[in-house]
Amino acid sequence: MKKLQFTILIDAPKEKVWQTMLDPEGYKIWTTPFCEGSYFEGSWNKGEKIRFLTPDGNGMTSMIVENKPFEFVSIQHLGMIKDGMEASDSPDSQTWTNMFENYTFSDRDGATEVTVEMDVPPEYEAFMNRTWPEALASLKEICEK
Repeated sequence: MKKLQFTILIDAPKEKVWQTMLDPEGYKIWTTPFCEGSYFEGSWNKGEKIRFLTPDGNGMTSMIVENKPFEFVSIQHLGMIKDGMEASDSPDSQTWTNMFENYTFSDRDGATEVTVEMDVPPEYEAFMNRTWPEALASLKEICEK
C-alpha cells in the first residue's frame, strides 16, 4: 500500500468548495478525470454506506467514517462493485478493503486549501498520481466561477 497526498488552493470559501465537491452534480464534473459519468449513491453522513460508480455499474463500496462539515471527510473503502453487484471476495476488491481516502478543507485567508490523502494499492499509484491533480484542477475551476 502507498499513501498519496494531493493539495490545491481554491479561491472560494470552504462552504462553497465542500458543497461543490460533495454535491451530486459537482461530483459528476470534478471526477471526470477518473471516469466520465462517475456518480455516487448514498450519503456523505458519518456511519453511512456510499457507492462510487461508473456508468457501466462498476465502482467501489465504502463507508463514511467521519464527516465534520466544511472541515473533514474520511472514507473507508470496503470493496469493489462489478456490474452493479458488490464483489467483496474478488482479489481486486480485497486489495482495496479497509483503505482510507480523506478530504481536509482548510481556510487560507478566505481561500480554501483542499488536501486529499489516500491509501492506494501500488498498481493504482500511477493512475492516481495522474488523475487526482486533474480532478482537483477541475474542482478549482468550477468553484472559482
